[in-house]
Amino acid sequence: MSELARTPLYDLHLELGAKMVPFAGYEMPVQYPAGIMKEHLHTRAQAGLFDVSHMGQVRLAGAQAATALETLVPVDVLDLGLNHQRYALFTNDQGGILDDLMITQAGDHLFVVVNAACKEQDLALLRTLEDRCEVKELSDRALLALQGPQAAQAMARIAPELNRLVFMTAARVEIQGTDCFVTRSGYTGEDGFEISVPAEQAESLARALLAQPEVQPIGLGARDSLRLEAGLCLYGHDIDTQTTPVEASLLWALSKVRRADGARAGGFPGAAVIHRQIAEGVTRKRVGIQPEGKAPVRDGATLVDNDSQPIGAVTSGGFGPSIARPIAMGYVTTAQARVGTELQALVRGKPQPVKVAKLPFVQQRYYRG
Repeated sequence: MSELARTPLYDLHLELGAKMVPFAGYEMPVQYPAGIMKEHLHTRAQAGLFDVSHMGQVRLAGAQAATALETLVPVDVLDLGLNHQRYALFTNDQGGILDDLMITQAGDHLFVVVNAACKEQDLALLRTLEDRCEVKELSDRALLALQGPQAAQAMARIAPELNRLVFMTAARVEIQGTDCFVTRSGYTGEDGFEISVPAEQAESLARALLAQPEVQPIGLGARDSLRLEAGLCLYGHDIDTQTTPVEASLLWALSKVRRADGARAGGFPGAAVIHRQIAEGVTRKRVGIQPEGKAPVRDGATLVDNDSQPIGAVTSGGFGPSIARPIAMGYVTTAQARVGTELQALVRGKPQPVKVAKLPFVQQRYYRG
């Protein structure tokens, strides 16, 4: 454990009784004394505070920053409005996904957040743009996520001006005398905020948020079950270098202006492959999986058709506390991807009935104004 990095909230996690585990090179809280189930349900009902400081925060500055970033992602960065945010994907030459990320137009720079497990490779990729823009890792900042239907009312007591934000917008605000950059977004399917704050002020801000009656600390365990219920991908499980955005059912994330008939068609790695798949279709797709029994179906379980022929695999699986039953996501052949299709999952070698299900498993409740 001594070789692992620690976030600025490490001491606070210990004070709160967190169980710490290795994750993406950091010591991170997987749960607190309340337990994963209660943490999950509390976030769905009220508001949960997550430490996501292990993720990478990067600043891209300069007049050519947006044009340069478009050479790495299949989304519209040039026309991203001031203080607006967009989900994006780094792709490789085969159309596979190197990582997913968030891009925010902050006015004098682009604010980029990448996954912790891919942080070093993503930074190396972004640094290939240094002949066109300034690339700076914001290693002196922490990142907190406040999520849940009561997140806005809790936040309003500390920073009332953030109530004007809607989903996927941002603002630079002063909170408790500290310069913060806040987006109204998150990874749970709920309304909420992600707050970039100087590392030395992170604990003070976290304590102020935890002092609100709606807010409890939430660990990585509930973060995973919340995102699975919301039908959101986890990099390295549901998306990876062997999976294209079209196969991953992320067509909505591919900006029309970058598609084959768009004004700025292509120009990103794997464009020819992705454009061909959009036009001709794919042989497999990411879908929701609903186990019929009470036993969860975990990552890696083979999916077979009614003739016991392998047609895919589960990539994320577990228990959905909000709906009190097992849930999963995975890939199946396109012919078997229709909602309601009956399949079987091999759990410890034994077939378990499952059905293809509509995603998400719970209604997403982002605040759109």
